[in-house]
Amino acid sequence: MRQISFGIFFSVAVSSVLAKTIMVCIAFKATRPGSSWRKLLEVRVSYYVVVICSFIQLMICVIWLSVSPPYQEFDHHSYPGKIIIQCNEGSDIWFYSMLGYLGFLAAVSLVLAFMVRTLPDSFNEAKYITFSMLVFCSVWISMIPAYLSTRGKNMVAVEIFAILSSSAGILACIFFPKCYILIMKPELNSRNQLVKR
Repeated sequence: MRQISFGIFFSVAVSSVLAKTIMVCIAFKATRPGSSWRKLLEVRVSYYVVVICSFIQLMICVIWLSVSPPYQEFDHHSYPGKIIIQCNEGSDIWFYSMLGYLGFLAAVSLVLAFMVRTLPDSFNEAKYITFSMLVFCSVWISMIPAYLSTRGKNMVAVEIFAILSSSAGILACIFFPKCYILIMKPELNSRNQLVKR
C-alpha cells in the first residue's frame, strides 16, 4: 500500500499543479477580444483535470494490484547471516508505469509553464511552477538510479528522501514567493501595485 498511496497522492498533487498551469495558459489566451478560450475560464476545468489525471493513476494502481499484487519476500543476500522480510512490489513494469505517469504529468506541467513564463509578471505564476516542476523532475530522475542500486531498508530511506525533497521543492517554489509578499511586503499586495507593474 506504500507505493500505491504514494502514487495516488502525488498524482493528485502534480495534477493540481498541472491544472493551475493550464488555467494560467487559458487566462492569457482568453484576454484577446472575441477569444473562444473564455468559455474554459471556469473552476470546473481545474476540477476535471485533477479528477481525470488522478483517476488514470488510480486505474494504473488497481490494474497493478489485480495483475501482480505485492508479496512477502525473504532476502538472504543483502546482509550475510540475517534474513530480512520485505515487501516485493510485484511487477516492476507496473511500478515503473506508476512512476512514469507521475513523470509524464510533471513533464507536461513543466513544458506548459515554460511556454507561458514570459507573460506579464504581475499575474504570472508560470515561472514559479516551472522551477517547482524542474526541482520535482530532477529529484525523481536522480532518485531512480539511487533506488535501483540500494537494497533492503535503504530503499525505503531513498524513497522517503525523494518524496520529502520533491514535496518541499513544490511547496517552496510555488508558495514561498506568495508568503514572502504577504508577510514581508504587504504593501505590494494591492490592486494598484498589480496594475502599475
